[in-house]
Amino acid sequence: MATGLPEPEPLLTLVEALRCLPGVGVRSARRMAYHLLQRDPEGALRLGAALNQAVTDLRHCERCNSFSQEPICSTCRNPDRDASLLCVVETPADQNMIEASHGYRGLYYVLQGRLAPLEGVGPDQVHFGQLMERASDGQVREVILATNFTAEGETTAYYLADMLRARGLNVTRLARGVPSGSELEYVDAGTIAWALMERRST
Repeated sequence: MATGLPEPEPLLTLVEALRCLPGVGVRSARRMAYHLLQRDPEGALRLGAALNQAVTDLRHCERCNSFSQEPICSTCRNPDRDASLLCVVETPADQNMIEASHGYRGLYYVLQGRLAPLEGVGPDQVHFGQLMERASDGQVREVILATNFTAEGETTAYYLADMLRARGLNVTRLARGVPSGSELEYVDAGTIAWALMERRST
């Protein structure tokens, strides 16, 4: 069986590091590594510095759990947001897509994940307790479950709806204007705006 030429350790380390990105296998990681080293070494240095700065300087907002440089992010500090509405999303990318729709002026809670029992991800790993505390602050009147319409997202929404209703909160779910099986990050802003307007009780 033919084997490739031995590669220097720093190159192997770079390829292995790039493989941590979603959907990136060995071949894709190797192509990226060669591109950065051969054609854009300055870009590689910028990328490394930016990753280091992001990991060092960013934290989770104490109220919404999204990424922030401050203990409380600018969205949570904004007095013009409707504090009675709390939209629960899986990721900051989903939050950005809802913001791009310009159809929502409430606040957010970012789960930073979703229930995935087959992967060993349960309520403790997604920190549902922190969400329950946030939703029970006395200001929130409606919680909008905007998890993705995947099997895991639906399971997460169902689980959260029971927990939130037990605390006397009004719980709604995004309407099916968002296609089943899709992720909010890849849905156009107009569709998200329509889904927010057509949300329903679960």
